[in-house]
Amino acid sequence: MKCPRTEENAEALVVASKEIGLEVNANKTKYMVMSRDENVGRRHSIQIDNRSFERVKGFKYLGTTLTYQNSVQKEINGRWKSGNACYHSVENILSSSLLSKNLNIKIYRTIILPVLYRCETRSLMLRQERRLRLFENRVLSRIVLPKRDEVTGEWRKQHNEELNDLYCSPNIVRVIKSRRM
Repeated sequence: MKCPRTEENAEALVVASKEIGLEVNANKTKYMVMSRDENVGRRHSIQIDNRSFERVKGFKYLGTTLTYQNSVQKEINGRWKSGNACYHSVENILSSSLLSKNLNIKIYRTIILPVLYRCETRSLMLRQERRLRLFENRVLSRIVLPKRDEVTGEWRKQHNEELNDLYCSPNIVRVIKSRRM
């Protein structure tokens, strides 16, 4: 299936660039057709003035991953992976007993949470919300040391409710939703 509007737009770009003295670099210029229908514009490249412009299914623009189906899954997964990598880079600091719990929470808020920014520009599915909460609880459980059970006297990890009470801030999903407002 041919996509005439895409070809017309690409030709208009090349012509407008020439008018102001610029040249479109075919090696650096790619195009993407956004549609839920995979059959739209099946062509893999556009030929204009003996130059070929490659079609791609996704690319990164200003730090955000855009896909031809406008799927947010890859973007959120990428943000989650970045947050996870950031957490692992400071994991030893967060689990250290040399720093206070409050200082470790400040480290979490200032170093790890900002990596997940721009998640508020996307709508989250329940699965993604759950994944973000699990991530936050894992980080908080590393910050807050185990607690001695009053009845049995054994050490145990703190429950999610206890972690949230000690954290004294809304959970990550609430923060994302409030930023969206």
